[in-house]
Amino acid sequence: MNDPILLVEDDDAIATVIVTALEGEGYSVDRCPAIAERDTLLAANTYAAMLTDVILEDGDGIASLGRVREAHPNMPIIVLSAQNTLDTAVRASENEAFEYFPKPFDLDDLIRAVRQAAGSSPSDETGAGEADSTLPLVGRSQAMQGVFRMITRVLRNDLTVLVLGESGTGKELVAEAIHQLGSRKTGPFVAVNAAAIPRDLIESELFGHEKGAFTGAVGQAIGKFEQANGGTLFLDEIGDMPIEAQTRLLRALQSGRIRRIGGRQDVAVDVRIVAATNRDLSPLIASGQFREDLFYRLNVVPIELPPLRARRDDIGSLTNHFLAQAEEDGLPRRRIAEDAIKLLEQQPWRGNVRELRNLIYRLALMARDDVIDLALASEIIGRERDGTVAAGSGSVEQAMMDWIERESPAPGALYRAASAAFEKPLFEHALRVTGGNQLRAAELLGINRNTLRKRLAELGIVAEAFSIRG
Repeated sequence: MNDPILLVEDDDAIATVIVTALEGEGYSVDRCPAIAERDTLLAANTYAAMLTDVILEDGDGIASLGRVREAHPNMPIIVLSAQNTLDTAVRASENEAFEYFPKPFDLDDLIRAVRQAAGSSPSDETGAGEADSTLPLVGRSQAMQGVFRMITRVLRNDLTVLVLGESGTGKELVAEAIHQLGSRKTGPFVAVNAAAIPRDLIESELFGHEKGAFTGAVGQAIGKFEQANGGTLFLDEIGDMPIEAQTRLLRALQSGRIRRIGGRQDVAVDVRIVAATNRDLSPLIASGQFREDLFYRLNVVPIELPPLRARRDDIGSLTNHFLAQAEEDGLPRRRIAEDAIKLLEQQPWRGNVRELRNLIYRLALMARDDVIDLALASEIIGRERDGTVAAGSGSVEQAMMDWIERESPAPGALYRAASAAFEKPLFEHALRVTGGNQLRAAELLGINRNTLRKRLAELGIVAEAFSIRG
């Protein structure tokens, strides 16, 4: 018979499943539904591990773990919770939980964790501090639970993290959460977007420069590495970094030292690196555009963010989160009808969470009363499609052929005329879903911000007209 396990769970159905599974593995299991009974059992028995729910009959299962730790410092604790938020996952981590499982969980994974816990002791590291109830990441879907669990696993160490995901999925929010909840939270958080900096300036931006290092260097400048010393440096869109800068970045990561452009001495820096990209780095490595050794240096702990279309169950909670955020930003208080949320859940969301946020801000601004109803949501979403190629009634090729037949451009002008006709609504769509933010629009389009600005001027598009504040 294996060592006994204590299960603290007030849901009879879930408890029966867990007890049956563990007893089938040879464990003896004591089960109770409340904190008071838990404490009585712990006072009278020794357990190889404890499994506990969060919301119990007589209180918060995590909040009361402090006295359990004092009495049983070496007993592994596995937290189970239907409160599937990043806040819950972080609280479990702060209380040195051996593992955290959001409900519903995979029973095989739980059994595996119990086996490991029964022969292990928890870390003796101290907690990361009080959890922030206003954490920016929202979602209870299974896809996001995996993200939350990965975040909690890197809070007490300085391992390099590579965040992967499409534009608009919230990669910078993951970086901020790792910083705000981790051991470096008292240090600076510095973000730099490799795609938004001209190629000839990115090394100076990262490493700084000395006076006279190049034309225009009228004084010494401190780079992002030094600015982030003692904290976290977030390298966004790392896949767009020029190969020359990649070489210097790799050297800095390997040595923990940087040298300003034009400088003669190395400067020691102590930073945690979180990098992110919306690109598949494998073909870039194969074509020589991204260093393979740098990829392995960055890809220590990969965290992949799901697109919004893969977590539609989160759209309702995200919508309410953004409505509250909009109110804090000065927009009227709104709530949204259930049928309007259903409509949102059916949208393609190519711009992901960022697109949803901007839409919710516009809905909050345009609503005629306190409730955002289906009619308004349908109207605003319909406007989003105006000026873009329809996706349901025919292909892009057919739409272009229809345009050529209708407009009949002059010989020799077909390419220029067609490019302008289809490029303008594409740019307008990107500005619309990003609320007029040119940097984010450029990221969505996959082009340089300077290129976007130039084309906007040539096409006569005013970015400010697409601002979410009208």
